[in-house]
Parts: sequence; structure tokens; C-alpha cells
Amino acid sequence: MVSTKTRFIALALGLAALAQFACGPESPHRVSPSQQKAVSDSLRHLVTNTYDLSKPNVVGRLMSLYPVSGPVYSTSGGHTSTTRAELQSQIAMFWQYVGSNMRNPKWQWTSMYIDVLAPDAAVMTATYRIPHINPMGMAHVIGGAWTAVFVNRGGRWVVIQEHLSDSATP
Repeated sequence: MVSTKTRFIALALGLAALAQFACGPESPHRVSPSQQKAVSDSLRHLVTNTYDLSKPNVVGRLMSLYPVSGPVYSTSGGHTSTTRAELQSQIAMFWQYVGSNMRNPKWQWTSMYIDVLAPDAAVMTATYRIPHINPMGMAHVIGGAWTAVFVNRGGRWVVIQEHLSDSATP
């Protein structure tokens, strides 16, 4: 026969265990529609301005999207870089061998989807095309898709992980 005291202790322990699970780690922060719009608009503006190829110092502007310290994971062309220095080398090489050979390039975003995960985190998936004149004087277009994970660090949106893929037919 179980005493009232034992039942009370068992009930108390059971409620304590239930409370621990019910009040466990916080669920992700909810993002209001106005916060979603503000973050989305901010990222759209940041990316569009950064990729304006009519402005000088393209490599420096593109690198401004990444954190100055910590890992940066970037996958493109079957290669993954994990450091800012390696990514900067890849971007500089692309601009030296491809970008600098484009006359009158214009970066055009053909689609851009931004999923705001939290007030300080978002994912953007976008497609783009870059019409330009090639070194032989002919019209040419390159393009692709870009998925980037943005976080807000110290009031600044930066890309911490990304994947770029070239389009066979932009």
C-alpha cells in the first residue's frame, strides 16, 4: 500500500519533470510581419548595391558582405572555401580572369527570395544574369543562382555560408 506522502512526492516529481520539458530551451524568436519586411528590404538593398558593377573596387565591395573574422563557408564550381582569405582569393581570381574582360557589365537579379528565420538570421536564394560585351565585341551573358545565409553581427548583415551555381543557359 502506497502512502499519501509517497503519492504526493511522486506527483511533485512528475510535475517537476513535466515543467522542465515544458519550459525547456526557448523556442526560436518569432518574427513579426513588419520585422520580416524590414529585414528582407534591408538585405535586398544591401545585395543590390553591393553587386552594382558600375561602381569601383568590385572585389572590395563583394568582400564587404562577409565577416572580418571567423569561418566563411563558400561553395562554387565544386570547391568549398572555409576562410575569408581563401574566398577573397577566389573572388579576386574571378574578377581578374572573367569580370575584367566584360565591357559594360550589368548585374541583373532575376529572382530573389528571402526567408527571415529570426530577427538576426535570414536565407536568400536568388538568380542573376550579367549581360555584357565580351573581348571580341559580341554580346554575351553569364548567370547563375546564389543561396546565402546572412546573420546580423554587431548591426551589420554578413554572409556566413553560401552556395553559387552557374547557369548553363542564362
